[in-house]
Amino acid sequence: MKYSKLFGKTIKDSPKDEPSVNARLLIQAGFIRKEVAGVYNFLPLGLRVLNKISNIIREEMNNTGAQELLLVSLQNKTNWEKTGRWNSFDALFKVKSRYDFEYALGPTHEEVLVPLVNNFVNSYRDLPLKLYQIQNKFRDEARPKAGLLRGREFLMKDLYSFHESEEDLMKYYTLMKKVYKKTFSRLGLDAIETVASGGTFSEFSHEYQVVCESGEDEIIYCPGGDFSENVEIIENPEKLENKQCDLGHGPLKRVKVVEVGNIFPLMDKFSKPFNLTYKDKDGKDQYVSMGCYGIGISRVMGVIVEVHHDDRGIIWPENVAPYQVHLIHLGGVHLSTSEAYNKLVKARVEVLYDDRKNVSAGQKFADADLIGIPVRLVVSEKTGEKIDPAFGGVEWKERDKDKTEVIPIDQAIGRLKTG
Repeated sequence: MKYSKLFGKTIKDSPKDEPSVNARLLIQAGFIRKEVAGVYNFLPLGLRVLNKISNIIREEMNNTGAQELLLVSLQNKTNWEKTGRWNSFDALFKVKSRYDFEYALGPTHEEVLVPLVNNFVNSYRDLPLKLYQIQNKFRDEARPKAGLLRGREFLMKDLYSFHESEEDLMKYYTLMKKVYKKTFSRLGLDAIETVASGGTFSEFSHEYQVVCESGEDEIIYCPGGDFSENVEIIENPEKLENKQCDLGHGPLKRVKVVEVGNIFPLMDKFSKPFNLTYKDKDGKDQYVSMGCYGIGISRVMGVIVEVHHDDRGIIWPENVAPYQVHLIHLGGVHLSTSEAYNKLVKARVEVLYDDRKNVSAGQKFADADLIGIPVRLVVSEKTGEKIDPAFGGVEWKERDKDKTEVIPIDQAIGRLKTG
């Protein structure tokens, strides 16, 4: 992609009305633009990151045997009344048409999926069943803030599993705990699995929390990894804070965090209102046991920026970066930048090529740091002089390191292909 043609450029100053790091950097770097409070448009660079995150999550969900579908956003009011959540779900957007019909604008999808599954599940032979989607959600938050960390419209992955017994549900639930840890690791996040209240859903749940100063939650956890609980469910948390870990890992820590995912054993909470049953091996009707597993995809994008940045801009982890390499043209007679660009494209390397003319080297470097692509390649007369004159060279610099080196373009491509 040539930067001169890219829709959405960097801007000189970060927006003054955005207190959060993620919103300031993502807007300044040309990834997102605010529509209204809590609602953001994703520009091409931002959409590429969202798609990278979504595809990693999609791979991990598919590997558990889950099937992807896409459910409606405008939801049946009657189903929300059946579960009692039409009037109890505080953040529910209610949409009234000019024909006096009322709909729920989907904040979650139990009220849609459970009645749908009821059309297809009759016998124990139809179970287990795992279904998920990646879709925008809508919640009428009273105080949307912190950029992508808390919005009124956001992208989410929600998976629902259906089982013939609590035992089978908990086997899948245990598997998903491992899958979630692996998924967040692939996304460049150290997510701490945290025991939390299940609220109105269940006796307990597990949250996946990332340590972050801008977080709204607090946890007390052992850095050794054997204990973590949300402060909200701990009686006298002050007594637990700084207590020595029973396994000798040192004192427990109390930190601010952002929740990037959660899982709930729903049991029969939604099966009963919709009479979702199956016939067991003895021909008796039994309620289906359910689990729910969510990841806030756009929130994950914001958290990555909160965790991975410096005073110059974003530092994207390789797996979710919009491009693999940022190619910069500073002139040169040995290897033209367009030739380097063509070589990279031919090798199927994802490249953003800053082909702008009449822009200083300092501005191009500053924009590259702000955008945060993992590797910067520079072509100039200087790089050509240091390598075989017949082939020229490129200056290689990784975004999170200060070291630079000049290498042949083919060597750079080899690194990018194997990295």
